[in-house]
Amino acid sequence: MADVNRGNRPLSPHLQVYRPQLNSITSILNRITGNAMLVSAVLIVWWLIAAATGAAYFDTVNGLITSVLGDIVMSLSVLGLWYHALGGVRHLIWDTGRGLEVDTADKMGWGMIIGSVALTFLTLIAI
Repeated sequence: MADVNRGNRPLSPHLQVYRPQLNSITSILNRITGNAMLVSAVLIVWWLIAAATGAAYFDTVNGLITSVLGDIVMSLSVLGLWYHALGGVRHLIWDTGRGLEVDTADKMGWGMIIGSVALTFLTLIAI
């Protein structure tokens, strides 16, 4: 039976009243990048299958992968890979019981964001 005295408030912290913290945002982004890397892996496998299938089909798929859109997707994939890797390092550090203080965790979150962008630029420059 519903409590009639509770008014028109949500039952629990709701997206309309909850202010996301850096750690929650970086955690959600870590999950998103993990799933996005699966899509990138499917594209790479598609490219390899096209290479094994024949020259005409490979030219079509390779044209898509190396187009401007393909370059954007693959560049974002590199960003996601670095971000996810740095998130894994952060979790390994947390598994040792270190870096769990709010200030330290926030610094590590910013380190993930800034580090992944910097490593992505270095990677794209190298290739």
